[in-house]
Amino acid sequence: MSRSLRLDGTAEPPASVLEHTMKLHLNRHNWPVAMGAVFALSVVGACGPTSVRTPVETPTSSTTTIATTTAPPVAAAPKTCTVPNVVGMVHQYAQDAMQAAGLHVLQEKDATGRGRMLVLDRNWETTAQSVAAGQVVECTTVITLSAKKIGE
Repeated sequence: MSRSLRLDGTAEPPASVLEHTMKLHLNRHNWPVAMGAVFALSVVGACGPTSVRTPVETPTSSTTTIATTTAPPVAAAPKTCTVPNVVGMVHQYAQDAMQAAGLHVLQEKDATGRGRMLVLDRNWETTAQSVAAGQVVECTTVITLSAKKIGE
């Protein structure tokens, strides 16, 4: 096996050693940093301005100058959803009905005022909703469902 020598007379390491040291080794300590860098680069690349180039002629010169303008962002119309009537339903089914209508920003509270958390949704009955049934609202509207335990 022949090895090449460096100018200082020391032996050059084999190519497999060089390839091994050049590889990026992801482990549980450095993968979050690598993923964060990938995410940051993708966000920065996606957020670049959109430019429109318009030729502008100057009367004193025979050359054409290009002016760059940035197009204003176009705001999308908000999506709207119709609020279903979920009063009297088992709380889990009330949440399912709201989500089926496109309403996913839901809050819940104990209707008795005791501040209990609704852990097992199937043991609770919906007694009120913060937005009346039939109203057309933006789908990102926060809707609070009040509930009490079944039989209370």
